[in-house]
Amino acid sequence: MNARALLYSPNLHSLYTSNRPPETSPRTRQTLKPDPNSLRVWIYQRNRSSVFRVLVRSSDKRESSNSYAETIKEGRDIVNRNGVVSDSLSSVVPWWEEFPKRWVIVLLCFSAFLLCNMDRVNMSIAILPMSAEYGWNPSTVGLIQSSFFWGYLLTQIAGGIWADTVGGKMVLGFGVIWWSIATILTPIAAKLGLPFLLVVRAFMGVGEGVAMPAMNNILSKWVPVQERSRSLALVYSGMYLGSVTGLAFSPFLIHHFGWPSVFYSFGSLGTVWLTLWLTKAESSPVEDLTLLPEERKLIADNCASKEPVKSIPWRLILSKPPVWALIGCHFCHNWGTFILLTWMPTYYHQVLKFNLMESGLLSVFPWMTMAISANAGGWIADTLVSRGYSVTNVRKIMQTIGFLGPAFFLTQLKHIDSPAMAVLCMACSQGTDAFSQSGLYSNHQDIAPRYSGVLLGLSNTAGVLAGVLGTAATGHILQHGSWDDVFTISVGLYLVGTVVWNLFSTGEKIID
Repeated sequence: MNARALLYSPNLHSLYTSNRPPETSPRTRQTLKPDPNSLRVWIYQRNRSSVFRVLVRSSDKRESSNSYAETIKEGRDIVNRNGVVSDSLSSVVPWWEEFPKRWVIVLLCFSAFLLCNMDRVNMSIAILPMSAEYGWNPSTVGLIQSSFFWGYLLTQIAGGIWADTVGGKMVLGFGVIWWSIATILTPIAAKLGLPFLLVVRAFMGVGEGVAMPAMNNILSKWVPVQERSRSLALVYSGMYLGSVTGLAFSPFLIHHFGWPSVFYSFGSLGTVWLTLWLTKAESSPVEDLTLLPEERKLIADNCASKEPVKSIPWRLILSKPPVWALIGCHFCHNWGTFILLTWMPTYYHQVLKFNLMESGLLSVFPWMTMAISANAGGWIADTLVSRGYSVTNVRKIMQTIGFLGPAFFLTQLKHIDSPAMAVLCMACSQGTDAFSQSGLYSNHQDIAPRYSGVLLGLSNTAGVLAGVLGTAATGHILQHGSWDDVFTISVGLYLVGTVVWNLFSTGEKIID
């Protein structure tokens, strides 16, 4: 029998158990009455799972239980030993109960990042009616937009250390509920005054700051190497779809219910996610008692990050040139990305002359393109690795596309007068940018899988600095210059990043 079996009984307590007994329907549970002369066997096969009652003599009960336990351990046929199968107590298990647990974790991380960007980009739309109501100038708007990054910057490295030492489940759960509460408090803070709003936005950044390191820590333990690019691309595409959702629904909510409704509705979704996270997720496969043995073996054989971290080898980490390449390129990448994230609706409104509703809806297309491109890039990268291409070359190819693509399309914006072509260039710029998810964003787990949370915290700190400086500088540049100046700086940093990445990056493990 090509199956996995689990032996259990209501009358015996020291039986071998490699997993929990299956949940049964009310009708099935009525038949599971204690019987002193029977043992129950859970037979798990690929597409079905059945529970059988095996009859044994009372005097042989203990001997039979031990015999069956050894049979299960050795993977032999469990039915034809010392007992007779009398009846089947359950039938086919729904497909969703047999969905790989590692991909359940990936999807939960995906949904967390969906909420992350929904709660982040709603301000880029709400800031338009808010600035009109409170009389904010572009410099003040830039200050408000950048205040998020103050808190985001503080928790990058701390979040990585926390996740690598205590596990990512607690850290990511904390982050989601923290930023959700801050989102709900945003309208109240705005009414109290600008200083209160800046503090609440910084508090929101504190919560979102731990999300990436925690997620990176979790996936380094759950996802096999050959699925790394796809899983990370899917999770990061949650950010892009979060931008799509936030930018699409914010104008509608503002138009019908006022700008505060955006923060109240989006923030409340975090409690729903937290309930699922606490009941379904674990920090590592070792802690998950419901994980099927075959999946546990697959993960154990193919995941690089296994042992818990007791201390961080800072000197070793900071002595490696590829680490500094990762940090520098993260800065170059995030400068352009965060400017577009926070200022794109304003660009559409002021330069392309779209109204509030049009600005929000048209801002959706670049992020939708990113979601599609990120997953396509992840599939391409994993396919190349599985066909024998070195991880180093794959990471360099994907990140080169992620740098040179946006540089090319942002350059074209200087020569385009058509609003439709400008939107298309924005979409193409962001679409090629998304290949970075299979480049530098996958590289932390390549070079230091045990310390991937800390390493992401380090590089993302540089990325957040780019967000703080770039977002605030854009407000200043626009007050004294033009959008061409904004795009020129971004293009220059993309080119610098391309050179540094191809000279110093690697896809090999350099820190064990």
